[in-house]
Amino acid sequence: MAEIEGGGGGGHKGGKKRGKKLSTRVDFTPMVDLGFLLITFFMLTTTMNKPQTMEINMPDKKVKTEDEKTKVKASQAITLLLAKDNKVVYYFVDEKTGEPGTPFIEEFGPKDIRRVLLQENRKRNPYVDSIGIYKDMLNKGSITEDQYNGYVSGIKAYKDGLIVVIKAADNAKYENLVDILDEMLICNIGRYAVVDITEPEIDMLKTVNLN
Repeated sequence: MAEIEGGGGGGHKGGKKRGKKLSTRVDFTPMVDLGFLLITFFMLTTTMNKPQTMEINMPDKKVKTEDEKTKVKASQAITLLLAKDNKVVYYFVDEKTGEPGTPFIEEFGPKDIRRVLLQENRKRNPYVDSIGIYKDMLNKGSITEDQYNGYVSGIKAYKDGLIVVIKAADNAKYENLVDILDEMLICNIGRYAVVDITEPEIDMLKTVNLN
């Protein structure tokens, strides 16, 4: 609080009488208390932002035998080739011959490669649309976040669900790899792998019209 202190200023004997000088001192002690109260209030009422992270499952370094390896049906898999100029070339493997099928070209975006991934995932996983229902239940408080994560993990791990194989060409952009991993999360695809592109696939990219 403000305090006013009196200073010297009396007149000299026989001289002219002078007025008293007043000095002002401001006490900021109550302001410090108020500052601590505000800090405590904001600490108790503010929700900390959760870091936005991308979950990536890395392959096991342990060498497995043929019997230990998981068998994947050709009908479950789709191969994405990240090419130049932000293009994505995808193909399916023929179940009878085991050879790559006709390549198709898409771009990044909701109406392009995302549309393809959502469509193919729904074909193979009949439970994927239930994730939206569980999301609404989480927002309403009907289930906990741990329960929601458990339901989603179970749906994504469906044994006959879509498996995505991602391969990047040398002239692809690094941001395209990040974008396609984002699409895995958006499309609720739980099983995917990033592997090296092969020579036949490089030759395939040369034959398709990317312009």
